[in-house]
Amino acid sequence: MKTKTIKIFVRDDEIVSGIWLSPPKARACLILAHGAGAGMTHPTMNAIAEGLAERGIATLRFQFPYMEKASKRPDPPKVAIATVRAAVEAARKLAGKTPLFAGGKSYGGRMTSHAQSEEALLHVRGLIFFGFPLHAAGAPSINRADHLDRVKIPMLFLQGSRDALAQLTELKRVTKRLGARAMLKVAEDADHSFRVPAESGRKNSDVLALVLDDACEWMVIQD
Repeated sequence: MKTKTIKIFVRDDEIVSGIWLSPPKARACLILAHGAGAGMTHPTMNAIAEGLAERGIATLRFQFPYMEKASKRPDPPKVAIATVRAAVEAARKLAGKTPLFAGGKSYGGRMTSHAQSEEALLHVRGLIFFGFPLHAAGAPSINRADHLDRVKIPMLFLQGSRDALAQLTELKRVTKRLGARAMLKVAEDADHSFRVPAESGRKNSDVLALVLDDACEWMVIQD
């Protein structure tokens, strides 16, 4: 397994950190953006990257500028989108001819989809959302998904059935509207972070393993 920390040049005055993790003969590479409240080294991000590596998938995790500066306030969309584009370019150089995918956890996945909706991310074959934040908790809406109509590549939504930020009935409306471009995989009993209650009789790690199986299988199919 090859791991290294890199620097990603977003703009002349903006540099962020990244972590490249690649197994031998990787089958695909996922550019993996973090959620709004935790950076690229959060245990969930570590578990996703390491789990994908075990399945033959390389990852490039990266920080958004606000997280690099230890700020709690997310960057404006323009800055976040520029960071996604810079990370994709860095991954393209690291991955060579390995098929590229992009996405991330919650906010990171949504910012990636905004980037793709504005202008296609070079060589990216599909987007993967680990818990798409469709709406605020307790306020079901599909307005945050309007830009997805402009995304013309395949999308995989990996969602917990108890996700407070994406009521399933609302998310299903979105994926139905997107048609064949969108696939929804539901983790039963899981919340926004793919955690399950003790009474479910399941372990969080087992649920995440199934989610990662779905992600890996989907990427291979797109190849």
